[in-house]
Amino acid sequence: HIVILIMLFLTAFPLIFAVIKSTQTISEIFSYPPKMTFGSSLFNNYFAVWNEYNLKQYLLNTTFVTFIITLGKITLSILAAFAFVFYDFPAKKTIFLFILITLMLPIPVRIIPLFDLMKLFHWGDSFYALTVPFLASATGTFIFRQFFKSFPGNLVDAARIDGAGPFRFLFSILLPMSINTIAAFTVIEVVYVWNQYLWPLIIITTNKKNVIQVGLNSLIGTADQGTDWGIVMAGAIITLLPPLIIFIVFQQQIMKGFSVNNEK
Repeated sequence: HIVILIMLFLTAFPLIFAVIKSTQTISEIFSYPPKMTFGSSLFNNYFAVWNEYNLKQYLLNTTFVTFIITLGKITLSILAAFAFVFYDFPAKKTIFLFILITLMLPIPVRIIPLFDLMKLFHWGDSFYALTVPFLASATGTFIFRQFFKSFPGNLVDAARIDGAGPFRFLFSILLPMSINTIAAFTVIEVVYVWNQYLWPLIIITTNKKNVIQVGLNSLIGTADQGTDWGIVMAGAIITLLPPLIIFIVFQQQIMKGFSVNNEK
């Protein structure tokens, strides 16, 4: 237990440090010896980063983009996996293999052709460029395909005998039994989209359309201006809260989803 507590403290220390520094003034942050207690600028730092540094707008933009991408990925992944498992069509295995190959392509490799494609569609500096290219998910298709394949064949036959059509079978049987898997995939995608930095930095040029990670980076001043690290740490804590809350809310479903998949 002592070893676990030590490892827990070492893991949580950066977060504890950020929380403490987010309440301090510049003089308190750079004081010697370092002050590791809460400072006198708690409300000033959080109020300033929320209103004066436009973090509120960045947070709204990121929430919108995260919601659209996550919803789109879940919907398209479920429909694609449903087709791959319960339908027969030409070159099905080849198409699925091609989808898996896309998982091996790192994001930097895709940035230049994706940027050219967005320029061709005149989607530069728009929310279309932040959302549409990421609506499809090879990872989600693979996860739901493997989960759907674990369903017994007699369940499908029983639904057909009862007269259930494809979409009734999907919405009445598959989706209710996939809640834990959907919740786990939701958390994975929310964290992934919420932390996107490189692509928004490249494609977005209007400050009001920036996402939270790019906005957070803008809080760091230049060498001449200096950086108010209390403001930066306050912004980092606010940025951390939404995905953390979602993880806590869906924690039980995530554990059940992984345990169900492992058991199967």
